[in-house]
Amino acid sequence: MSYILNIETATKNCSVSIAKNGETILCKQIAEQGYSHAEKLHVFIEELLSETKISSKDLIAVAVSQGPGSYTGLRIGVSAAKGLCYALEIPLISVDTLSVLANQVNYSDGLIVPMIDARRMEVYSAIFNSKKEKIREVQAEILTEESFSNLSEKIYFIGDSNEKAKTILCSSNFQFLDEIVYPSANEMSAISFNKYQKNQFEDVAYFEPYYLKDFMFAK
Repeated sequence: MSYILNIETATKNCSVSIAKNGETILCKQIAEQGYSHAEKLHVFIEELLSETKISSKDLIAVAVSQGPGSYTGLRIGVSAAKGLCYALEIPLISVDTLSVLANQVNYSDGLIVPMIDARRMEVYSAIFNSKKEKIREVQAEILTEESFSNLSEKIYFIGDSNEKAKTILCSSNFQFLDEIVYPSANEMSAISFNKYQKNQFEDVAYFEPYYLKDFMFAK
């Protein structure tokens, strides 16, 4: 069986899922202000394996959110993923955090802009088309009234920075999806399985998260 464990800890959301052939079987997650990743992550993994009656030896890979995001959260998630891969002798897969957010948007028109909150008016963002293909790479940027003004298409914003972003991004083609949405391991399943099929693996010993260090979270 093609079971992959997905770990997402790039934001306040500590999220873990088990997927079979790219379909999520079960997902556990909690988003708390205090960043409880260190306490919750391994508990969630054990609970998932127990409740699905899947042995860790049945896993074919572990996928982890690579960032950008919280320095501490990413370190915790990547350390856990690397430890499991090393112990089980299975591949490590990294998944772009903003791609995980973009996968929560289901519209056939316009563009998708997932954004992760940094400090003050700073965000991490990328741009995807409606097919979830990335058309602008990840950037750390300070939002202004001119941000994304060069885009005439309808833009769907998603992430945990929408509440502050909507106070300054006011163009008529901007649409904000919910107030706060975090990346989730539930949306990692299809991405990680696709990368597994293409043998897109990381070096377990040397892989490091994508921090965008100049704009690290002040956590």
